[in-house]
Amino acid sequence: MRNTSGMTGLWRAGGGLLLPGCSGIQSALDPAGFEAAELARLFWVMLAAGTVIWLLMLALSLHAARRRARPWSPRAAGRLILWGGAVVPTLLLAVLLVYGLVLMPALRAPGGPLLVEVEAEQFWWRVRYHPPGGAPVVSANALRLPRGERVELRLSARDVIHSFWIPNLAGKMDMIPGRTNRLVLEPRKAGLYRGACAEFCGASHALMAFEVEVMEPADFAAFLAREAAPATAAGPGREAFLKHGCGACHSVRGTPARGVIGPDLTHLGGRRGLGAGILENTAAQRAAFIARVGQIKPAARMPDYAMLPRGELEAIAGWLGDLR
Repeated sequence: MRNTSGMTGLWRAGGGLLLPGCSGIQSALDPAGFEAAELARLFWVMLAAGTVIWLLMLALSLHAARRRARPWSPRAAGRLILWGGAVVPTLLLAVLLVYGLVLMPALRAPGGPLLVEVEAEQFWWRVRYHPPGGAPVVSANALRLPRGERVELRLSARDVIHSFWIPNLAGKMDMIPGRTNRLVLEPRKAGLYRGACAEFCGASHALMAFEVEVMEPADFAAFLAREAAPATAAGPGREAFLKHGCGACHSVRGTPARGVIGPDLTHLGGRRGLGAGILENTAAQRAAFIARVGQIKPAARMPDYAMLPRGELEAIAGWLGDLR
């Protein structure tokens, strides 16, 4: 595997002088993974080539606009058209094509032993981890990845076409009902990043994001162990959650709630975001989401529960926050 960190660093340093805002947790020009670094390098190479072509055409235009004592001869005009309009652009485009094709084998290399399924639905993400030799671990609306390991993602959609995109880690991949697409990621920098749906999928398309955390391998193994464990929190919120039928759509392992229509909530309290990355995961925001989900996330399939007594609403929100 090629080491592209030096070249990518040069491109980023040069680009940073011109594009100081193109960095952060959702930027393709601030790569934190092998695939994103290769794509960023390809972008800068194509930008440089495009700039050369533009400067050549600008020079030709200025040259052609100069006043001349005599008109161009047919032979000189023919040479200019041939070289400037055909030969040079063809050579430059051929070089860019070959360069892009050279990148493909490394980008399409197989993943490691860890497999992650991500299924998109309006307007959230179902996540299943398949660790080698272990049982599947179900989560939702957040993705955790080990640093330095190639991970294969199998992407699908349940209802309409979506598009999976983590700009800092890789390019976009469509998620199509009835079809499974494959994307391999190799995160190289630990940290928090933001993914999003990049294909219009309905009224709350802009409210369909997810948090990505790249962790050290030991921390990732500990996360999987915690995520696989059943919920242990108890209290009046648990009883209210079950009494009002929330378990018909949501699953909380370790309780009678076994719904599969909505996101798995077993360890909701351990996630930073709420509602597929649109709200901070606080007790007040959880209560607001339960009561007014139709206003916060239009066209979501979950009904509003504003009719619940305030005490029960706050108890459910508090209990969900204890599910860590």
